[in-house]
Amino acid sequence: MDNCIFCKIVKGEIPSKKIFENDEMLAFHDITPQAPIHFLIIPKRHISNLMETDAADSALLGKLLFKTQELAAELGCGENGFRLVVNCKKHGGQTVDHLHLHVLGGRQLAWPPG
Repeated sequence: MDNCIFCKIVKGEIPSKKIFENDEMLAFHDITPQAPIHFLIIPKRHISNLMETDAADSALLGKLLFKTQELAAELGCGENGFRLVVNCKKHGGQTVDHLHLHVLGGRQLAWPPG
């Protein structure tokens, strides 16, 4: 997608503070962190949102989740925990139309969220 900010980050057209990258995914620090630890993990392939996935994406979704827990532990929130947020479409609060997982940790988070 030509206008997708996350696709531009994947292509290196927009800089990011990368945490992890392989052929399928990219993880980077959020530019407006909402917690001491706040990073995003995205598939490199453009997928607009979770509702746009199908059974063929199951392996990728599992890899995203597994990498999330590895990175959360590496960044210091494995012991006390973290919140994983996947916003989906307008009512879910999604502001970038590219599937992404928010990982927030490093402090006690309130519930319920907004």
